[in-house]
Formats: sequence, structure tokens, C-alpha cells
Amino acid sequence: MSAAHTTFVIERRFKAARARVFNAWADPKLKNAWRSCHEDWRSQGYTLDFRVGGEEREDVVEPSGTVHGFAARYRDIVADERIVYTYDMRLDGRLISVSLVTVTFEDSGAGTKMLFTEQLVILNGLCDAAEREEGTGVGLDRLVAVLDAN
Repeated sequence: MSAAHTTFVIERRFKAARARVFNAWADPKLKNAWRSCHEDWRSQGYTLDFRVGGEEREDVVEPSGTVHGFAARYRDIVADERIVYTYDMRLDGRLISVSLVTVTFEDSGAGTKMLFTEQLVILNGLCDAAEREEGTGVGLDRLVAVLDAN
């Protein structure tokens, strides 16, 4: 039984105003447009209750049939400035990681600078920190594409 800790920070810059970037996290329709990092995985239901104490949940199924579970709880929300949430990931029902995430938003010229900081504990070697960071980066790249396209 092991617990490996890591932290990663991903910066993204947007042409969009800070309020619009923040809203892409809060609005379920907008979040649905960018949050996935695997086009071929099938959702088994997605819910988002974006408020302090609210939850975000989803189970997705790989083509092989493996089920990835995501369950988050929002701990702190300051409109247009900061989001803090915790989440756990499960693989076929087995807990593989727990994370604390802080997302901050700052004006940057005519646009927005967003910092995504994740503090991650990987349990029993059941996932890979580099893969988690890469997958998160893919989703955040999609966020940039969605917001900068409009």
C-alpha cells in the first residue's frame, strides 16, 4: 500500500475576459464542451452543482469497458477570481487518487491568465502523475479553443 504525492501547475492564457473564462467552469453546457480529454470515452451521466458544497460527478467508459469515476466537491468559489475543489478518481470502483485543485483567474492585457494547481496523491501506484497532468492539459487546451473560437 503506497501513497505518492505530487503537485503540478498549468497556465493557460485566453483572449476572453476573466468573467467569461470563470463562467466556462460554472455553466454545465459550456463545461461539457471542453472538460473531456478522451473523445472515444462514453459518459454514463454528468452532473454539475457549481456552488460551495456542491458536487460534480461523472462516470466514463473506455472502449475496452473500463469505468473511470470522477467525484468532486466545491470548497471555495469567489466569482471571477478563484475556485477550490477536491476530487477523487476511481477505476472500476477502486479508489486510485485524491486531489486538491485551485484555479485562479487574473486579468492579462485584454484577456485572462488562468492558473490550475493540482495537489495529487496517487494511491497504490494505480495511476500515473504525468498522464494525469497531460490529460488535464488536453482538457484545458480544449477550454482555450472553445473560448477563443467565439
